[in-house]
Amino acid sequence: MKTRVTELLGIEKPIIQGGMAWVATHELASAVSNAGGLGIIGAGGASASWVREQIQAAKKETDRPFGVNLMLMNPEADDIAKVIAEENVKVVTTGAGNPAKYMQMWKEKGIRVIPVVASVALAKLMERGGADAVVAEGTESGGHIGSQTTMTLVPQVVDAVEIPVIAAGGIADGRGFAAAMMLGAEAVQMGTRFVVAKESIVHENYKQKVIKAKDIDSEVTGMSTGHPIRVIRNKMTREYLKKEKEGVSLDELETMTLGALRRAVVEGDVTYGSVMAGQSAGLVKKEETCAEIICEIMADAQKLLGR
Repeated sequence: MKTRVTELLGIEKPIIQGGMAWVATHELASAVSNAGGLGIIGAGGASASWVREQIQAAKKETDRPFGVNLMLMNPEADDIAKVIAEENVKVVTTGAGNPAKYMQMWKEKGIRVIPVVASVALAKLMERGGADAVVAEGTESGGHIGSQTTMTLVPQVVDAVEIPVIAAGGIADGRGFAAAMMLGAEAVQMGTRFVVAKESIVHENYKQKVIKAKDIDSEVTGMSTGHPIRVIRNKMTREYLKKEKEGVSLDELETMTLGALRRAVVEGDVTYGSVMAGQSAGLVKKEETCAEIICEIMADAQKLLGR
């Protein structure tokens, strides 16, 4: 399936893997790219040296394009941005801010820049700043979220900008892919479905938590702090939401979540760790290879779109 996004990125299938902190390592990114999609290494809050190591490892595992997701709030964002340029990464996706100050450096290297946006206004701003495409991410996504749903956000962003739009949030199968195309998107980005991929280094406890999740098992913490995060409910989220309702200080709330994502992903603590996942977790039923996931989604989507 060819779209402006596949042409822009040099990939076979318009499926992009989300740049999830601690989850999106070189193993997952290279596997997605080898399967015809675009794998993404998630820089999260990591150091620039770690990101360089991940990029170099991915280069040994795939000769196809892959990208890096830069969280602009990372204290080492400036250094990571330079590493991305120095290593000639093909694509960079950005979140939590405006990548304007890195745009010229990346453009000079021929790097495709795709910011993640949660509003029409931000999509327009990114287009004016030289973005090659945008990821319109709905509130159904896992991790840090905006307030608009994918169903309403994607078509409004498509109408507002000339550059290609990639849909994200709540997409985990061929039906979601086909729906995104109908809304005007030219690719989809998925995170939760790839969390449970066989090539994902995520702890088995985390994978099983996603696979066993029901439709009502995700909830949002941090609404009162201005940093809402979608996770699968557990003891930590129940205690967090109780304290949040009681109006405890931001410092106390942050103490509860400090290092919580790493505890869940790496150590398998799904009781007090932060099990970030989207509302699509209820659609994820088994562990498969990245190639199996992508082939299944494309086959199902093409049948639906062929109607």
